[in-house]
Amino acid sequence: MNYNKGLVFAASCTVIFLFGISLITLGAILPKLSADYNLSEIDKGTLASLLPVGILIGSLVFGPIVDRYSYKYFLAANVFLILAGFLLIAASKTFFHLAISFMLIGTGGGSLNGASSSLVSDFSDDHNENKGSNLSLMGAFFGLGALGMPLVLNLFSSWYDYREIIGGTGIFMLIPLIFLLAIRYPSPKQSGTISFKYLGEILKDGMLIAFSLVLFFEAGWESLLNNWLTTYLMEHKSFTESYALGLLTLFIAVFTIGRFVVGIMLKRSSASVVLIASSTVALAGCIILSVASEKLIIIPALCLIGFGLAAAFPVVLGIVGDRFVRWSGTAFGIALTIALLGNISINYFTGIITEAYEIGAYTWMVIITGICTSVLIIISFSKYK
Repeated sequence: MNYNKGLVFAASCTVIFLFGISLITLGAILPKLSADYNLSEIDKGTLASLLPVGILIGSLVFGPIVDRYSYKYFLAANVFLILAGFLLIAASKTFFHLAISFMLIGTGGGSLNGASSSLVSDFSDDHNENKGSNLSLMGAFFGLGALGMPLVLNLFSSWYDYREIIGGTGIFMLIPLIFLLAIRYPSPKQSGTISFKYLGEILKDGMLIAFSLVLFFEAGWESLLNNWLTTYLMEHKSFTESYALGLLTLFIAVFTIGRFVVGIMLKRSSASVVLIASSTVALAGCIILSVASEKLIIIPALCLIGFGLAAAFPVVLGIVGDRFVRWSGTAFGIALTIALLGNISINYFTGIITEAYEIGAYTWMVIITGICTSVLIIISFSKYK
């Protein structure tokens, strides 16, 4: 092993941190973009949809590439895509420029999200370490990026236009780009040109499909909290915008802390115990949220949800990485693609439900999605011990 494990782990944390920054930033500046460009609802919907489309593309392509050619140039290239997307937003003159930038950022972010998990899985194999624990600790840096960028926007908005802040953030990404190019990475697990013949065999694996379906509902569950919580609190609970945003920030902060805690727990307890307990805690929080009317009750409910949701992705990806050591990148790509499809479809279906039954039906969608996730977790661990 001709690489430094600490530097490689730092690289994985760096790219997932950048993914957190990029994913949250676009939502944070969309109202400003709407005002500056006089965007219609269709325009805003188009931009919002281009981001997950880009993430889906990145999730599909990263696996075979890193399995065959390792990580250095792939990680650097996708950081450059995000960097270019940020600079294009700062310099954009038309809606077409914005559309390209959202696609660039989504594609780069989706690739970094998957490749960082595969990288952690690889060096965990090399050093005989707990994959789920390492993945959880790395995943916490996504939360730090998600929390940090809105803070930067608020902190500097009095002195700089949002375009200047976005452009400055893009230039800042040159630093991690240089770092990623300067270090060594694990050797590729496969050799030769990319071949997709093995995909059929991987897709036939029942364990991979079972746990990918867990992520299908888990991704939808998490995104319902990230995307709909403030709307629900403002329209159904009559909270002010600032208070609702504060509660969303609290949720993300607890989620981030939960990732660190899960990383420690996985060194002491089995993956099944941690994941079943976590999903139960999150589901209990969702039920409390649905019936709570007082602010002081909603706060602990969101803390339970945030802490409970923290475990699923690192635990499941750790299991997938153990199952497919030689093809971890490709297997992760399949699992994350299925998860992203769940994110998109569950959010779309929630939009239909809330349109028909108003925003009060939102918590029922959260609870039903949580029940589906929890049941699939129990079934998957029962079938594949």
